[in-house]
Amino acid sequence: MARAAFPKGSLAIRIRDELGELFSDTDFAGLYPRRGKPAWSPGRLALVSVMQFAEGLSDRQASDAVRGRLDWKYLLGLKLTDPGFDHSVLTEFRDRLITGDAGIDLLDRVLEAAAERGLLKAGGRARTDSTIVLYATRQINGLVRLGETLRATLNSVAAREPEWLAS
Repeated sequence: MARAAFPKGSLAIRIRDELGELFSDTDFAGLYPRRGKPAWSPGRLALVSVMQFAEGLSDRQASDAVRGRLDWKYLLGLKLTDPGFDHSVLTEFRDRLITGDAGIDLLDRVLEAAAERGLLKAGGRARTDSTIVLYATRQINGLVRLGETLRATLNSVAAREPEWLAS
């Protein structure tokens, strides 16, 4: 279905087709307690984080893409009926990456997979500074939080002082 919807392909489809499965949950085992299981696959969250950065999406937009875009479902290996996850899961995942110093490992894994398949030229430059990626996604998330705070504040003012707000 994803190929029919995107006959020329998309970034998500190319990543899955050319790089295969980049991350497994065992790659992130050190970030989670031994007891219990993460609510959503850390390997999939890593892919969502990569796509989120590549497309410049907020956490909410990225979780909506997981829920509603065929190419993202294809990339993540999800059924069409998969409900996805709440956008706050991405913030928690990033916090775990930062706490466990795993951000650089995540990006190195993408570069290794690309190099193994001949997608990077030898002697070329590839930047793996995860600080930039993590900062950019946090900055987008901060703007969304600011907007939501402003909306909530205006709703509160509208409930208490509708005439003042109208003026």
